[in-house]
Amino acid sequence: MSQVIIQKINSEQLLDKRVSEWPVWKKEVSVFSWSYDANEECWIIEGEVEIAAGPEKYRVVAGDFVTFKKGLNCTWNILSDVKKHYNFP
Repeated sequence: MSQVIIQKINSEQLLDKRVSEWPVWKKEVSVFSWSYDANEECWIIEGEVEIAAGPEKYRVVAGDFVTFKKGLNCTWNILSDVKKHYNFP
């Protein structure tokens, strides 16, 4: 199973998850390594990111709902400034 799960969810699902109440994280165009010590869910409000995890590459854009699995080691390449709601369920 993939350590990065990208979904399109509708506004009703966003309301059910109470995403608008989650904290917001912002980051400018940059490249950095990141490791996840817990599962993270996030909804991308703005921006575009390429995430490299070993041989796998994922493109994440505004409107995507993304789950990053605990144990993931990856590199974030932020192609345009990103803003996201995030949660550690």
